[in-house]
Amino acid sequence: MKRLYKEVSVIEVPEGFAVLLDGRPVMTPGRWQLVLPTHALAAAIAAEWEAHGAHIRPDTMPLMQLAATVLDHVAIHRAAIEAATLRYAETDTVCYRADAPLELVRLQRITWDPLLDWLAEQHRVALAISTGILPVAQAQAALDGLSRIMAAMDDWRLCAFQAAVACSGSFVIALALTEGQIDAGDAFRAAEVDASFEIDRWGEDAESTHRRRTVAADLAAARRFVELLGG
Repeated sequence: MKRLYKEVSVIEVPEGFAVLLDGRPVMTPGRWQLVLPTHALAAAIAAEWEAHGAHIRPDTMPLMQLAATVLDHVAIHRAAIEAATLRYAETDTVCYRADAPLELVRLQRITWDPLLDWLAEQHRVALAISTGILPVAQAQAALDGLSRIMAAMDDWRLCAFQAAVACSGSFVIALALTEGQIDAGDAFRAAEVDASFEIDRWGEDAESTHRRRTVAADLAAARRFVELLGG
């Protein structure tokens, strides 16, 4: 898609801050006007539009993609999004532990236990863990607690959180990331404990490299999106 605009700007409107291309409002794929809740987020998305050369590459605009998802989907389908996101907690990555080799057992413990401890201390939610291939059923009280955490998020934060859950495979890692307990690098290392261990032993192929880069980029985008929301 060719770049047909010359100037990108941000203006304040009654609902927040709008991004304009040559004075015309940016529209989402769902045909909603792109209005952001903070000037910082609007300016960052404007910078994504400004960074294009002769052609527009949507894959280089993660903040724009998240914002469009909020406006086109989250507000309309919030209940379904919360339900789908909660299901990750039922099989959360950090709750399923290896029983061998000892190096991996130790790595999982030192990486994931502090996150579960933080969840219990900060949110009064305790999740059960399982070793080997045995499934674990989380207590309904724990799931209800996680559900209340999501319910307290506004649509913008929920969108970033859901994106982080989906790419990390972990409700716990994503929550720690979006609440600032860990940064994007720590979140990536926590999400990729098993994969990184295998790569250290056997090496990495091109498909794995691409997948891991995507995970790292998605986690970084989710964290930056939340930071730009402020508060």
